[in-house]
Amino acid sequence: MANQKTKPGVQRAKMLETARKLFWEKGYRATSMRDIGLSYGCKPANIYNFFSDKEEILFEVLREEMEQIIRPIQHLEDDDQTSPIEQLRYLIECHLKVTLSYRRSSRLLFDVALDNLSPEKRKKIIDYRDTYDRIIRTIIYRGIEAGEFSEVDVKLAGFMIASMITRTRIWFHPKKGSTVGDLVDFIFKFALEGLRGPAKKGIQKR
Repeated sequence: MANQKTKPGVQRAKMLETARKLFWEKGYRATSMRDIGLSYGCKPANIYNFFSDKEEILFEVLREEMEQIIRPIQHLEDDDQTSPIEQLRYLIECHLKVTLSYRRSSRLLFDVALDNLSPEKRKKIIDYRDTYDRIIRTIIYRGIEAGEFSEVDVKLAGFMIASMITRTRIWFHPKKGSTVGDLVDFIFKFALEGLRGPAKKGIQKR
């Protein structure tokens, strides 16, 4: 049973983690507030002390995850001093670590979860996603302007890099031979080669 002396903030966080796992295992629509309460270890009615309904729980799961992705990379949007190549690697590393730390629920982010949110809440999550897209495209634009990357479709390149990262949530397992560091290196090198295109005279491979 849940410890009634646990601080409200800790209780709320644990409830979100419980819901996150249930959404993954059963699906959002098949998970009830009763399921969340029983799995957490409290009366289902107690969940309403922290969340107005199941939709709010889903929104908080998605918001929390998107904030974890955006927060460490947000400064890159205004950083025109660091090499675009270094920025690209940093973005990939930060995004991948969050994706794999939340791999039980990350599938929610870019699949069907948004369809279960009200227009207002959906817009807030999409705003986070738009911020991410803007940051990665800014990095790619800088790389092109610096002569580090070839002239590519920036929008498409950003989508492809993000997709490589998010798809790891489906198949990655730390006991199957690859570490998170291995994946960071591989995705970075793969993305960098694609962005550079055919080797240009005067640009040294790194």
